[in-house]
Amino acid sequence: MINDLWYELQGDYYIPCLILPAEKEQPIGLWGQRHLQYLKEYRRITYLNLLTSGRLNAYLADIDKQTEEMFFRLVEQMKQAQGIMEQLKAENALEWTGRLNNIRACAREIVERKIIFA
Repeated sequence: MINDLWYELQGDYYIPCLILPAEKEQPIGLWGQRHLQYLKEYRRITYLNLLTSGRLNAYLADIDKQTEEMFFRLVEQMKQAQGIMEQLKAENALEWTGRLNNIRACAREIVERKIIFA
C-alpha cells in the first residue's frame, strides 16, 4: 500500500485498485434517468466528475425532483390559462383529454429544454 492506495500486480505493472466513494442511494425517476442518459452521451466529463466524486445519485435525485415539480406547476398554470376545468371533463371527456395531453406535451418540452437537456 503506497499513498493510501492498494495496488495489484497485472503482468509486469502495478495497477491501483480504485474504489468509488460510497453514496446514499436515492430513488431516481424518469426525469433523472433521462438526464443521466443525456450526461452519458453529451456531457461525459460532467458525468465522470459526478460519478467519481460520489455525488451522481444525489444530483440525479435533485434533478428529478426539480423537474417533476416544474412539470406539474406548468401543467396547472397552462390548464388555468386555457380554462380547462373539471366541467369540461364532465361535458366532453374526449376534448378534455386531448387538450390536457397537448398541455402535458408542451410542459414536457419546456422542462426538457430548461433542465433535462441543459
